[in-house]
Amino acid sequence: MTHPDGPGGDQAKDACDGPKTVALEIADAVESLTALWSLAAQEAVLRLSLHQLRALRVLEATPGLNLTGLAERLDIGLPTASRLCDRLEAAGLLERGAHPHRRREVRLGLTPHGRRVLADVADRRAQALAATLAAMEPAERAALHRGMRAFLTARNGLLPPAGDAGE
Repeated sequence: MTHPDGPGGDQAKDACDGPKTVALEIADAVESLTALWSLAAQEAVLRLSLHQLRALRVLEATPGLNLTGLAERLDIGLPTASRLCDRLEAAGLLERGAHPHRRREVRLGLTPHGRRVLADVADRRAQALAATLAAMEPAERAALHRGMRAFLTARNGLLPPAGDAGE
């Protein structure tokens, strides 16, 4: 690869900033962030698997979801979702209740303990991320912040409108 300050420097710089090169660098950063996220979650008061944590986060975002809805959102089978809920219920993190209008349907929800555990994990993750961001120069943090906003804007522009999936 040509050095950016040498002949053809602009072309070499453009090649280094191309979508594929940047995507590979972001993938490395995401892998590092995932490890940081996982470690912070494992340091929480109650250790949860990533599947358990995802299930709790889905239920936090969608209270009253039924087992089928949870399985669909987690992209797992019903028997797996049922066993997952059994473990979460046994740990006091999830509660099952009857649907007020459909007597055969069971609604899932977080217990107060489940909400506290999620808050603990979120707090530990924020602390770990803040420590990493504190090691960056202010201008680098600002650039990362701008870049993340631009990424989210671009990504949201690529997502199909709600209800259009699979139609």
